Amino acid sequence: MKPIKQLLAAILLSVVALTASAGAFTDFAENKLIDYLFRGQASGAPSTWYVALYTTCPTESSAGTEVTNANGYARVSVGANALTNWAATQGGTSASTGTTGTTSNLAVINFATVTTSSWGTVNCYGLVDSGTYGAGNLWVYSAITSPPTLTVGATASFAIGTLTVQVDN
Repeated sequence: MKPIKQLLAAILLSVVALTASAGAFTDFAENKLIDYLFRGQASGAPSTWYVALYTTCPTESSAGTEVTNANGYARVSVGANALTNWAATQGGTSASTGTTGTTSNLAVINFATVTTSSWGTVNCYGLVDSGTYGAGNLWVYSAITSPPTLTVGATASFAIGTLTVQVDN
């Protein structure tokens, strides 16, 4: 009987590893960057990023469809403006000096466990400047490499280094 209980527990508490290709900037983020670098405007960059999951992918100019605000879903916060949360372009936690133009998460990003009903097939992630569902500005988005369908008991997770953002692509 014990092996059956262990099997059921493994099925009910599965972790779904998410990986994504390098994220693209939205029109909103591109405009903020141009204004900051060339027009003397404040960057407007958030002090905290919120990772959102999408069933329909955003584009540079459209919001996409975020996972329904139910069944345990909530955006996950990841601090910005900290060398310890995002990798340097050469890796590690020092200031960037590399040539890749790419950063990635330095800590695991775990979403809550799916409760009651499926979240559907998660096709993309986005970095948003608000933790409130449906609010804020989408800055970066990308497709999930192997889109999973997140059912009851599953926990979506980005392992270290699997959520990437690339400036020059």
